[in-house]
Amino acid sequence: MEQIRDNMERMAKLSDEEWAIFSSKLIRREFSKKMPLLKMGQTENYLSFIEKGMVRYYIPKEDNDLTFAFVFDGEFTSAYDSFITRLPANYTVEALSDTILWQISYADLQDIYTETKIGNTIGRYAGEGLFLKKSKRELSLLNDSAEQRYRNLFTERPELIEKIPQRYLASYIGITPQALSRIRKRIY
Repeated sequence: MEQIRDNMERMAKLSDEEWAIFSSKLIRREFSKKMPLLKMGQTENYLSFIEKGMVRYYIPKEDNDLTFAFVFDGEFTSAYDSFITRLPANYTVEALSDTILWQISYADLQDIYTETKIGNTIGRYAGEGLFLKKSKRELSLLNDSAEQRYRNLFTERPELIEKIPQRYLASYIGITPQALSRIRKRIY
């Protein structure tokens, strides 16, 4: 759990009392590879921190799923739009490997916001971070070529190249696996 505190303290310093309140509400859960954390049509009830593992966000399609995000060890994960609106998600979140999460429920997080001074500050910083990540991805999809998006992964997210199956990477950068294969041949 210290990994969670360290992550949160990059945003704002927590007192031991605030940490005790927050950590008392965390639940540890394990997910096997390919196990859904949330299925399309369900409402997200948890904000989770990945202790170990990785997750994929995708829109299930008959031919090929549309992958739009990956989250790794040491990061928070949630179908955040569903979490804050309390509406069903339009996508699925699944474990890409055996994954350990520390989760806090929506209701418990609301309590944290009211019981601690720092809760709202951390919530704001976390929300801002998610917004910036999403904006950067959207702008890349609009402005960069597929090859440039793939090259960007080498500098910005090298862990994607090493850990993610090629068909998911292709979907993530918005191309077919065959097109990704051609790009890889040109680069190497």
